[in-house]
Amino acid sequence: MKQNTLLTPEYIANNESKWPNKTIIDYLDEAIQRYPHKRAIVDHKSCYTYEELGRMVDRVALGLLEHGLQKGDVLSLQLPNWNEFIILHYAASKIGAITNPLVPIYRDREIGHMVATVEAKMIVIPDEFRGFHYPEMLERLKPTLPHLQEIFVLGETVPETMKPLTRLMDDPWEERKSVADLQQITHNPNDVTEIIFTSGTTGQPKGVMHTHNTLCVSTNYWIDRLHLTADNVMFMASTFAHQTGFGYGVRLPTHYGGTAIYQDIWDPGEFLKLVETEKITFTAGATPFLQDTVQYPNVETYNLASLHSFVALGAPLPRSLVKEAFAKVPFTILAGWGQTEDGLVTLTKPEDEEEKITGTDGVPFEGMELKIVDETGIEVPRNTEGDLLCRGPALFIGYYKQLEKTLEEFQADWFVTGDRAVMDDDGYIRIAGRNKDIIIRGGENIPVAYVENALYEHPDIAIVQLIAMPDPRLQEKGCAFIRLKTEASALSLADVQQFLKEKGVAKQYWPEHVEIVDDFPRTPSGKIQKYRLRDEISKVMKET
Repeated sequence: MKQNTLLTPEYIANNESKWPNKTIIDYLDEAIQRYPHKRAIVDHKSCYTYEELGRMVDRVALGLLEHGLQKGDVLSLQLPNWNEFIILHYAASKIGAITNPLVPIYRDREIGHMVATVEAKMIVIPDEFRGFHYPEMLERLKPTLPHLQEIFVLGETVPETMKPLTRLMDDPWEERKSVADLQQITHNPNDVTEIIFTSGTTGQPKGVMHTHNTLCVSTNYWIDRLHLTADNVMFMASTFAHQTGFGYGVRLPTHYGGTAIYQDIWDPGEFLKLVETEKITFTAGATPFLQDTVQYPNVETYNLASLHSFVALGAPLPRSLVKEAFAKVPFTILAGWGQTEDGLVTLTKPEDEEEKITGTDGVPFEGMELKIVDETGIEVPRNTEGDLLCRGPALFIGYYKQLEKTLEEFQADWFVTGDRAVMDDDGYIRIAGRNKDIIIRGGENIPVAYVENALYEHPDIAIVQLIAMPDPRLQEKGCAFIRLKTEASALSLADVQQFLKEKGVAKQYWPEHVEIVDDFPRTPSGKIQKYRLRDEISKVMKET
């Protein structure tokens, strides 16, 4: 796979001294040895100590081998925030397989593209989650996925063409095969261990490749910045299939030997109760999660003394919200910025003043570098807006099977993030906007070009432009400006949403407002001016 990545000898030489040169299995083994009887992972239905987690990982790893998964193969996981996801990821890592996390909200269109792209040999799905029946989707997709050999289902309803996950987790594979066989499998920290998809800002989503080193160094940054020790208890409700949930929900607690508490559907009331009962010390999530927590009825009556940090990501922090938090809750709020390609790159510090928390997106972690350039690529002075570039040891090693596309995203060894930013005199950045066309809905990236391409398949749509409209809680929602074909009479929001449902597009990507227009504002060269559409819908929303 290396011939299709950025992982050249020069790239390795530039980062080797900054990488931990360990795999997640090294960290797991250390945690088992040091804290065998400590609770490692806790979801709503099960709990494992580190010793129990280690035994289960070995069992499932042997089961995966028995069912044909080998080193370098891809295992796709479309599971909610359940302990089984973590066990499967660690088991795949133990045999040198690659994990492909898939967001539970994805439907036929996204899953068909992603699983086919990575040529997954196996996939694990729930039988049902939030009213959706995943086996029915996989039955529809199977003819288009020739590389897919096994489908495992977590739950009671398992079609005859698929296998129950209990086949891996309950059968005593360690009695049939030797655990010592696992020790014979070699691991290189520069092997690809994860392929996770972007939101597809310019078309189809791209598979971002991370190695053990790029993930582990990114995870370790949190330990230093938040001063984490084995006494910390983390809470995670962000989906494991986003890089926040995967890197810092699934993997981070294992790095420092702590306990993780998981929630599969965000519920601020349950979270507050868990802080009291589980003595949760820190969490990370989208800014709306913070808003829901701070504004929860009678939040002041909960005992939140253990919670020292809430890392808010994905959307700017309103100053009014931070002020409200200072008055109502005891924990510190931290703001940060990152991407699928480079993990969390910047974060404010626990000792920072309110101005830094509300006015910036943090300062880079040690080893990560940022610079802001003008349109010619020349670095601009401090406090000047420009294009944000990034480099460092947490940077991905390429888009899967798209080396040319990967190279297009770089200026020399600097990754062009697609964001615009300002850097202050202290090195803190503030994201000022985006060059890449994307909507961030409550921390969830909506791939604009991807949704537009789906809508262009509608027989009545001549031109469609999806843009961000303001929302008081989610920050942004999608609004579709549509010009109909001359023979079309009308098109409602319900019509648009039903069409996308039939196309298998995830519900969270659907527009939540439609504006039918006769024409679009354009530049002299004919290019549609999306910023004017954003201004127009902002005015409409203020008037309603």
